[in-house]
Amino acid sequence: MHPALSVIFFTTLSGAGYGLLAWLAIASLGDGLWGELRMAATLLALVLASAGLLASFWHLGKPLRAWRAFSQWRTSWLSREGVAAVVTYAPALLFAAGIGGDAMAVVLLLCALATVACTAMIYASLKPIPAWRHGLVLPVYFGFALLCGGLLLAAMVAGQTSAAPTPLVAQGAIFLAALMGALKLRYWRGIDGGTLPATRGDAVGLPGRDVGVFERPHTEANYLTREMAFVVAREHATRLRGLALVLFAVLPILAVFAIGRIGDVPPAAWLWLAALAALAGAFLERWLFFAQARHMVTLYY
Repeated sequence: MHPALSVIFFTTLSGAGYGLLAWLAIASLGDGLWGELRMAATLLALVLASAGLLASFWHLGKPLRAWRAFSQWRTSWLSREGVAAVVTYAPALLFAAGIGGDAMAVVLLLCALATVACTAMIYASLKPIPAWRHGLVLPVYFGFALLCGGLLLAAMVAGQTSAAPTPLVAQGAIFLAALMGALKLRYWRGIDGGTLPATRGDAVGLPGRDVGVFERPHTEANYLTREMAFVVAREHATRLRGLALVLFAVLPILAVFAIGRIGDVPPAAWLWLAALAALAGAFLERWLFFAQARHMVTLYY
């Protein structure tokens, strides 16, 4: 598939924003979160989510008709994602204002996670693209949202308190980063060994037969070849995978380990480095997610 930057920005930024909202809700259930920091972190989360949603509009053929997507929530995961994203603004703003207490935090948590799930299901529900039907697509979307959002919240807390994160927070960040590395390695191994579930022979009613293309269906590039038949060289994909893994897994782990151990660098600086590296890695991983997905229509081209 052609990796459209607007969709990559959308899934990366909005995922981080809703992940940050989820962690804010969880943290507030523990000990009550924290006046100005609560408002600032919620604002950052909404800015990220809004930036992602606005970026997604640029991918639409007619952005002015985007409102129509909300009407198909009974059958469309894209429509459900739009509805969930908009609905989440209400509990987020009430939460930031300190209205509703723990009940509002629970509603916010559920809305944020539901939005991430709907975003993942937009792709996981598409049968013609086997790489997106993989069982790890939904867990990976959740994982990146929680990893990026958690690191952003930890960095903001450290910036306010000038203190190192608690052992539980540090261990949780390391665990999430390592888990995402393991999940992506397994996912990449899975799609590398997979094949399209049909062949040209199946498509023309000759299953088990090796059917070749006598003449191409067109003489120049068209929408399908531009959008559905994007190819990235294997050696380039291997390098990009390695770079993504370093950014979203290795660097965050090293940055958390470095807190209090290297010079007089403030804990917040290490955590902001970890958060920005994770976001960059998630962006690169998402580019590969689209670039390496093969649509079954490519059988004809």
